[in-house]
Amino acid sequence: MMELPPDLADPAPRNLCTDCGLSRGPHARLCGMACQFIAPDYTAEETRVHGRPRDPARGDEGFFGPYQRMYRAALRQPQPGAQWTGITTRLAQNLLESGAVDGVLTVAPDPVDRWKPVPVIVTDPADMAQVRGMRMGYAPLLALLEPARARGLRRLAIVGIPCQVYALRRIETQLGFERLYVIGTPCSDNTTTANFHDFLARLSDRPDKISYLEFRADFKVELRFDDGTQREVPFLKLPISDLPPDFFPLTCRTCVDYTNSLADVTVGYMAGQGDQWLVVRNDRGAEIVDALGAELDLSRPGSAGKRAGSVKGFIANTERAAGGLPLRRMPDWMRGIVGWLMPRIGPKGLEFARARLEMKAAETILHLRRHAPRRMKHMIPPHVWDLAAPYGLTPADDERPIERRR
Repeated sequence: MMELPPDLADPAPRNLCTDCGLSRGPHARLCGMACQFIAPDYTAEETRVHGRPRDPARGDEGFFGPYQRMYRAALRQPQPGAQWTGITTRLAQNLLESGAVDGVLTVAPDPVDRWKPVPVIVTDPADMAQVRGMRMGYAPLLALLEPARARGLRRLAIVGIPCQVYALRRIETQLGFERLYVIGTPCSDNTTTANFHDFLARLSDRPDKISYLEFRADFKVELRFDDGTQREVPFLKLPISDLPPDFFPLTCRTCVDYTNSLADVTVGYMAGQGDQWLVVRNDRGAEIVDALGAELDLSRPGSAGKRAGSVKGFIANTERAAGGLPLRRMPDWMRGIVGWLMPRIGPKGLEFARARLEMKAAETILHLRRHAPRRMKHMIPPHVWDLAAPYGLTPADDERPIERRR
């Protein structure tokens, strides 16, 4: 595996930047056009990538972006050490095995810190086993585009999060690759690796022994330890209110593409109900998924419960946070009761995913109003306002999305 060259290690500091890697290489001049946090144009990019923009009249596209098919999915033979069963890694590995691609751009764990992501180019299918699992922190993945091209790689698969994928899509026609396959994961509110270690220390008295962490759709966080023991922490018992206000950067609090709508296929957890959620968005995505054939166990996503109450409660707390006030804490005696109720009466499956998208839309609007109001008309696309509208969040005249020239 080839890692990020050391001469690309330090980008110039930028406001509202997740260090996707574009600013570290020869395409830095394109950041103003390509960055998701400057002036995103999802209508144009969805049309170019998928052949059409999202259509709210077609299933759940108003929430999740354009798609052909959606599944609840799992590998019939889970991959050792994988997050969930390892679908994301296996999709990319299969592209290498079949010769469809020459290399995969993804992230591996830092040799010293297993939670720190290190961008790598993988050309040997067997090496994909080394990139399984979740990382937390900033990973300048796109800085490897030019090194990949310099190595003579012409057909690539890229496994990335939404802000990386948006920038990639904006410049892909200028890169000269013969073929690009994009496997996307939904974002999960990133933070620095150092901040994440602080979070782990609040969850356990042996944080250095935690080998696995997953936010599950049953309102629990699953922890696994090096000695094989496991622990589940209900969402309501997480120390979120104890975290510093800047624990999650403004970029992640104002993300407008939680579901990675410009990927060819999105693999995540939100509507999986214990499995994974697989969103096939276009013909390339169908090619990637169908190539696994009987390795995948596929079924229709379920949906249950009602999201409105959860979303309203989230908005009320976010309004306090965006205004600089402390989050409201639930009394300890109530947490056990509500934690027991949430998996039973709370939103599940697709309804859980819809809830997260509406929460994310509201969070984006409220935090930008507080911290960067002049950016709202440029940064917030119409589909985000549509998601927030049922909760009374509508644009003022100076917040309305600007019309793009096409």
